[in-house]
Amino acid sequence: MPAAKLKEFLNKENVKFVSITHSVAYTAQEIAWITHTPGKELAKTVMVKIDDALAMAVLPASYHVDLSRLKAAAGANSIAVATEREFRSQFPDCETGAMPPFGNLYKMTVYADASLAADKEIAFNAGTHRELIRIAWDDFDRLVHPVISKFAAGPIISATA
Repeated sequence: MPAAKLKEFLNKENVKFVSITHSVAYTAQEIAWITHTPGKELAKTVMVKIDDALAMAVLPASYHVDLSRLKAAAGANSIAVATEREFRSQFPDCETGAMPPFGNLYKMTVYADASLAADKEIAFNAGTHRELIRIAWDDFDRLVHPVISKFAAGPIISATA
């Protein structure tokens, strides 16, 4: 079960969490809609390569990564969105594209957009396209120690809106 490692970690750290099972969804916007979670409150994980090292960019589902802002925040020479082929093997316990934003469990840096810190809670994929976890932002911040900066741009406008 992909979420087992994350839940075990949260339980070990005495973190209260809510697990929400939903029908299969592959995009953060779909998950937000299915689970009735506002897009600004659902965090998505975008895998990036910063100076050739994999890192996680975590931001509200309804926004996209401004790579130039993230590059500046990281003090990097180069930045690019990572391909699935580049990061898939780093997450053997997760379905591709459903990684939780816990880079500390995978030995990588996490960059979180500052807008996420404005909410009391954060919701995110639990390693599968069928489960969402919600925890207090303070617990996420304490466990992950993300680099917090402003790199989200948007919001994404749906073609059907």
